[in-house]
Amino acid sequence: MSDYAVKAGKSNGSAGEEYLSLGRNKLIEMHRTMLLIRRFEEAAAKAYSQQKIGGFLHLYIGQEAVAVGSIAALREEDYIITAYRDHGHALTRGADPNKLMAELFGKYTGTSKGKGGSMHFFDVARNMLGGHAIVGGQIPLGTGIAFKIKYRREDRVCVTYMGDAATNQGSFHESLNLAALWKLPVVYIVENNMYGMGTAIDRASAVTDLYKKGSAYGIEGMVTDGMNVFAVYDSVKEAVKKARELSLPTLIEVRTYRYRGHSMSDPDSVYRTKQEVDEEKRRDPIEQMKAFLLTEKIATQKELDNFDEEAKKEVSSAVEFAESSPQPPLESMYDDIYV
Repeated sequence: MSDYAVKAGKSNGSAGEEYLSLGRNKLIEMHRTMLLIRRFEEAAAKAYSQQKIGGFLHLYIGQEAVAVGSIAALREEDYIITAYRDHGHALTRGADPNKLMAELFGKYTGTSKGKGGSMHFFDVARNMLGGHAIVGGQIPLGTGIAFKIKYRREDRVCVTYMGDAATNQGSFHESLNLAALWKLPVVYIVENNMYGMGTAIDRASAVTDLYKKGSAYGIEGMVTDGMNVFAVYDSVKEAVKKARELSLPTLIEVRTYRYRGHSMSDPDSVYRTKQEVDEEKRRDPIEQMKAFLLTEKIATQKELDNFDEEAKKEVSSAVEFAESSPQPPLESMYDDIYV
């Protein structure tokens, strides 16, 4: 990952007036959200190892800057839709951590009443439309949402996230073709964490510069540093402006890294070395944000420590809520079935 040349402008995330102009409250919010995601995922991993969470569990640890930086560039009325590694997106959108943790535990107080689990976080009220388990399945859905926006002449955009391996799916190419043909207000974000499950990207994709895949359809491609929240914010802000004002799609490749396996059941030591993981951790997005806040005197070390403690308490409370919540009643198995 570190040997990739990052081509998006301003992607080093260096301190400057443009970031300070976001205001202290916004900057602190971005940092605290990344902390909340990290602590939420750590607690979920612990609960999974204690067999309190079943099924699959795909953690977002290491990729926090992608969700936080991109969603910071959106309005509340804009839509987001993503794949199964969806916890960070839901938390960034403002979904209730209690309800999200309860969903992981399969409890009736969860966001989908315990029926969706880890891969199907939804918060329609906040325009967070999932959480989709089929690889590439959300890409045509996000494209369809963008079509709806244009058809109804709404002042909105749809940001559609995917993993790197999804760019090899037919649904990806069909969607980009239609988005370009119909000039849809959609931003496609590829969260390239180097591996599709346990397969390195250069073993699965003939084109490893994934942002170039949009060129076949006349879609502008951008690439940015997904370990830096400001780099992500810059790129997405530019793409969203183009989608909103010109109704044109953009493909953004965000180069990031997950510290844990593809899922909790994944022995990631088989396909990558501890040295590689440790090297990537030196670019940790939360530590980079901490350094920025301290250097610019936006927050003190004591304040940063307090933010972390608050995140831990919020997550601990969410676990308690999930554990004490009721199981879905038997009759609820027929709820929300349309036929």
